[in-house]
Amino acid sequence: MAVADLVRALASGLADGAITAEELIAKVRRGAQVMEKIPTLFERDEHFRVVDRPRPDCAWVFDGEGAPTEKLDGSNVRLTVRSGHLVRVEKRRNPSKVQKQEGIVDGWYVDTDDHAAEDKWILAAARNTDVSDWPDGEHACEALGPRVQGNPLGLEKHTCVPFNLRVPALPDAPRSYSELRGYLAALESRFAPGHLAEGIVFHHPDGRRAKIKRKDFPLSA
Repeated sequence: MAVADLVRALASGLADGAITAEELIAKVRRGAQVMEKIPTLFERDEHFRVVDRPRPDCAWVFDGEGAPTEKLDGSNVRLTVRSGHLVRVEKRRNPSKVQKQEGIVDGWYVDTDDHAAEDKWILAAARNTDVSDWPDGEHACEALGPRVQGNPLGLEKHTCVPFNLRVPALPDAPRSYSELRGYLAALESRFAPGHLAEGIVFHHPDGRRAKIKRKDFPLSA
């Protein structure tokens, strides 16, 4: 569809009441979130450790909004599903140092390659994941397993966990600097009991996200 035709169709839908402005904005935000870098809850010091100063764009977390889930430590991928079948596997590519200097901050997804050694275990995780009951669409996931990112969760097999479907919830997660620091220091992974969780991701209903990791905090009090 041409861009002009798409704009006209959206305008017509808004005018006819087929979609509301809020619904349209929410869809845009949900589509954007898989590419945008998730902000950390607090500002950082010169040593890149967080300090007790909330970031303004994460104020909604401290207002009690959004649902906390476990942040899984693996490799970010995106799986496309059609009628219960895996039809595409993509991996996240982050901007290079030069690209960052040019103002490119957010990453993007590129196709994996069956013949590329660096994609072997991502593809193994994707193909070992049962997507038969997943809804059609693109699903941002974390690829995990013995040969992915050092396997900090001690998993015995490769798999992909979709952020929108199966990431463990952490309903008891606190929201203040001091409480989060203590909570994360001893937080056991809900996905892989017996191992420490990497961190927390807060999800706002409108698609915004914010994160905090155990290693973000200073090593000493």
